[in-house]
Amino acid sequence: MGTVLAIETSCDETAVAIVKNRQVRSSIIASQIATHRQYGGVVPEVASRQHLEAINQLIAQAFQEANLNWQEIDGVAATCAPGLVGALLVGLSAAKTLAIVHQKPFLGVHHLEGHIYASYLSEPSLNPPFLCLLVSGGHTSLIHVKDCGNYETLGQTRDDAAGEAFDKVARLLQLGYPGGPAIDRLAAQGNPQTFPLPEGNISLPSGGYHPYDSSFSGLKTAVLRLVQKLQQEQDELPVSDIAASFQQSVARSLTKRAIACAISNGLNTIAVGGGVAANSGLRKHLQMAAGEHNLRVLFPPLKFCTDNAAMIGCAASEHLNRGHTSPLSLGVQSRLSLSDVMQLYQKSC
Repeated sequence: MGTVLAIETSCDETAVAIVKNRQVRSSIIASQIATHRQYGGVVPEVASRQHLEAINQLIAQAFQEANLNWQEIDGVAATCAPGLVGALLVGLSAAKTLAIVHQKPFLGVHHLEGHIYASYLSEPSLNPPFLCLLVSGGHTSLIHVKDCGNYETLGQTRDDAAGEAFDKVARLLQLGYPGGPAIDRLAAQGNPQTFPLPEGNISLPSGGYHPYDSSFSGLKTAVLRLVQKLQQEQDELPVSDIAASFQQSVARSLTKRAIACAISNGLNTIAVGGGVAANSGLRKHLQMAAGEHNLRVLFPPLKFCTDNAAMIGCAASEHLNRGHTSPLSLGVQSRLSLSDVMQLYQKSC
């Protein structure tokens, strides 16, 4: 049991994978970055159409790479929430159809649970409890992973997610889309000590704020004001130094919160997931700080940081092995709390 064909179409990558428990048998990704770059961000309708055009070929490629056939597949899974509704519908409809035609169990997977399971792909021996720092374009969260399907969010962003801040600052610096990789490359050439920037402290202690919440809107505004000031004072912006200073501020902010959260909750392992997990500045800061506090920190391979179907398949395989399946009536949702993930499943007979 546990061999799953998984589909991921929540945003701008069409991905298909075959995963057996925590072993990736195949993983195929068709990126749409080149298409959306001209618009400076993801256009939902365009993303949906490209998913539709690519998905059948990717499914065939996944089987070819894995050297498996349908008799060896135990279940079919697809991301069902959160994400762009039209994009999610493409993957979910394909997965349901395949499940019906081949008489396989169907599983709808929460996208963020997939990012948590990305760490299992590189560390098969990893088991709860641990802390997951999930940092992507739409999410920045500190999650206490208690068990499969049992998650408690201990901190989250109050405004812009870390990846969103990278994209907006990159646009401000005219670096194009996506912003994270561009800033990371430039930061390697700059001096992070050049410009002191705020680390996104939360000033309001009440109103439902968690002590490990983060905020990046103030940092984004600080970079905007810095750029405006420098443009008035000099002809050419020191873009590399700005990028390095910004990246260090984000990395320090995330590292401080993750380390403090892990220690206060008695967790000795921090698993990082999401697109920003690929950032070299965050990897450096968090690994150094974790070593100072005798904590273990795990980063997925770069290919499993951004959206991919292997992480979805890994999560689905775990649920399937526990007897969880989803009804074919399951729909897509643009938003769904990670604490509600078990609402996607029913116990199979």
